[in-house]
Amino acid sequence: MKEIVIKDKQNYLIKNYPFSEIPELADRKKCIHCDSEIIVGNYKVFADESGVEYISCPNTPKCNGTVIDWFDI
Repeated sequence: MKEIVIKDKQNYLIKNYPFSEIPELADRKKCIHCDSEIIVGNYKVFADESGVEYISCPNTPKCNGTVIDWFDI
């Protein structure tokens, strides 16, 4: 996996967030993989070998959570 640096994080979320309700960058969520409270705007993006991009927990690579693992607190 290779990290991709995103300059306009809100725009990236608008275009790539997989669910209908797009969070704001200041929103707080809980990642169930690392059991941490996170700020959405601190997310990271990683691409796999085939180029598929994943919006990942800010604690990656220590945590392997992605947006599907984030819940409202």
